[in-house]
Amino acid sequence: MGREQWKKIWVGSAGNMVEWFDWFVYATFAVYFADSFFPEGNETANLMNTMGIFAVGFFMRPVGGWLLGRIGDRRGRKAALTLTVTLMSASAVLIAIAPTYDVAGYGGVAVLMVARLLQGLSVGGEYAASATYLTEASAPERRGFASSFQYVSMTAGQLVGLGLQILLQRNMSEEALHSWGWRIPFVVGALGAGIVFYLRRSMLETEVYVESGAAGQQDRGTLKVLWQHRREAFLVMALTMGGTVAYYTYTTYLTKFLSKSAGMEKSTASLVSFCALFVFMCIQPLAGMLSDRIGRRPLLITFALGSTFLTVPIMTMLGHADTFWPALGLALLALLVITGYTSINACVKAELFPTGIRALGVGLSYAVANALFGGTAEYVALWFKNAGAESGFYWYVAGCGAVSLIVYLTMRETRDIDLNRIAAVKAGEKAPPAGATSVTPAS
Repeated sequence: MGREQWKKIWVGSAGNMVEWFDWFVYATFAVYFADSFFPEGNETANLMNTMGIFAVGFFMRPVGGWLLGRIGDRRGRKAALTLTVTLMSASAVLIAIAPTYDVAGYGGVAVLMVARLLQGLSVGGEYAASATYLTEASAPERRGFASSFQYVSMTAGQLVGLGLQILLQRNMSEEALHSWGWRIPFVVGALGAGIVFYLRRSMLETEVYVESGAAGQQDRGTLKVLWQHRREAFLVMALTMGGTVAYYTYTTYLTKFLSKSAGMEKSTASLVSFCALFVFMCIQPLAGMLSDRIGRRPLLITFALGSTFLTVPIMTMLGHADTFWPALGLALLALLVITGYTSINACVKAELFPTGIRALGVGLSYAVANALFGGTAEYVALWFKNAGAESGFYWYVAGCGAVSLIVYLTMRETRDIDLNRIAAVKAGEKAPPAGATSVTPAS
């Protein structure tokens, strides 16, 4: 992989890291600010309300997938990536200065809601632009490896957030964290977004986009053209379902689950998540490289089998793991299973669409599935817990994995598809089926 390709991957990944730091930090610090924006009462109910606002951000993601996906297809991947990080910076600032319930009543909730809507808009577009950019910027035989850096950067952002949380927990009192310390990570996120904005202004456009002729298509990035590829769009939603539920269960929800259900101290639960996610981040490129050799489907099928049959026992044992090492071992097992999805899902989705509709096709389809399943995962989990039937959530996650398993077993392999095979799709003309033209198989 050449120097220019590494540069593209680095800049794209750095921005993705900041985006997801801001996105996840809301979830990881929710246990500290949940009571600040609502009247005193049931702690679980307040956390549910706060995570309900978290879920609202997910429902804005389809709008971001459509709007910024359209910009990415019509004005280029660079334009979309620059805009997403600008929106994320603004949302981080809003949360950092949001007034509490004691100061402004439900006015603080309104500020949180606006910030989450901006975050949803931004992240909805970031996924599409980042997945498309990382896939297009790499050599055909290294697409799995290159696109795996999307989840490397996403996880790195979450690790920075968790690391900051652990640092604050060890150096600030519980009272200070609940009072004002939770605002610190949002200030850090806003500053980081400003740095990435500067980097992205000088980033290079992908050769696939420049040379494809997509920029000359009048109807590129439109819903009309996307409708011509509706089968691929529905496929993206279906293959995302199990992966996104499992991912959010074992990442953003894990710390709260260990704290609230297993009875583990918050600081220990955060440390378990940090260590597990660090290992998870490191194995993403290895799995991506493996997919370049054996294909995408074997990894996806392995993930779905694990999610379907291992979720209930893993979650049941995690619910009783009140010490560090057992919890870490179970979390690592779960994240190893999920790697079959996370390491390659970006390139699989990008490989399904032609260049002129790739960002919109990936972004909107993924965002819809993420809003329905990923964004509601924590809320569903807390709903089951509040209803006294927490194990019902375990079966819900397993069921979503089973649906995706059926999809993976029936879908075609995408590893050897030429990204330019249907680059110049004309209005009203349907592209040839994926796989009709292929590059030399990856060695």
